[in-house]
Amino acid sequence: MRESELLEHIYRRSEGLAGASPDLVVGPGDDCAVLRQPGGGLLLLTVDQLLGGVHYKPGTPVDRVARKAVARSVSDIAAMGGEPRWALATAMLPKDYPEADELFDRMAYWASRWGCPLIGGDIGSGPGELLLTVTIGGEAHPDRGPVLRSGAKPGDRLFVSGSLGGSLQSEHHLLFEPRVALGTKLCDTLGRDLHAMIDLSDGLGRDGARLAKASGVRLVIDAERIPRRDGVTSWRNAAGDGEDYELLVAIAPGREAPEGLIEIGEAAEGSPRCEIVDSGEKIDAGEMGWDH
Repeated sequence: MRESELLEHIYRRSEGLAGASPDLVVGPGDDCAVLRQPGGGLLLLTVDQLLGGVHYKPGTPVDRVARKAVARSVSDIAAMGGEPRWALATAMLPKDYPEADELFDRMAYWASRWGCPLIGGDIGSGPGELLLTVTIGGEAHPDRGPVLRSGAKPGDRLFVSGSLGGSLQSEHHLLFEPRVALGTKLCDTLGRDLHAMIDLSDGLGRDGARLAKASGVRLVIDAERIPRRDGVTSWRNAAGDGEDYELLVAIAPGREAPEGLIEIGEAAEGSPRCEIVDSGEKIDAGEMGWDH
């Protein structure tokens, strides 16, 4: 089963969760779950996995493995405009794994570096590749609240936070800086005119389609305006390679975009999809991207 199909099954199964859990504000289907906290405010929760041989190549330095394991979940918090506060980690270590101490030291370092100290977890050992799972809790922006995938409206301008494509070849996927500061800045300056955001982990095409479906809009993106990482010659690679960990942002028309964003298109009425326009040809980009 493909990841996208399994996710759709999970989303359908979870439709009744709000009634079963009165503190749940947002369940499966966004970058984070959102829960009401007893003392006020909203808690963001996200979890992600890192599997050797899938998310990084054999021989990758331990520090970069540790860094990516934490950064992937921090990037989800950033996509909601939130601040990371704490982290939990579990690990399935290969038998006789010699670098366990260094691995957890570096995970603790990077978690603290991004403001979410590692406060607990679990360790096991077994056959197969190294598997790390990191859960991060964060706080939603105190004024704007969480920025969801579902808030884009026809007429919104679309932006990305950086260049796309070629992440594996350039090792950007190991070295990216989660866009926490930018997410906070956007909430501070735009407030409710910041309509929607999503973390581009699986590619502009696939993740753009997720935002389009959640918001019920058609994303219309100009192929020539998609920023490409050095060495990326095709917009198709920029839209489909994945592992970029940039933000796709929808902003109300008439608002000036803060520094650090690159405009690539607009949201429009019509059947929800991510449409990339190349020399007048309209291409459905929903299948362009990483599918686990």
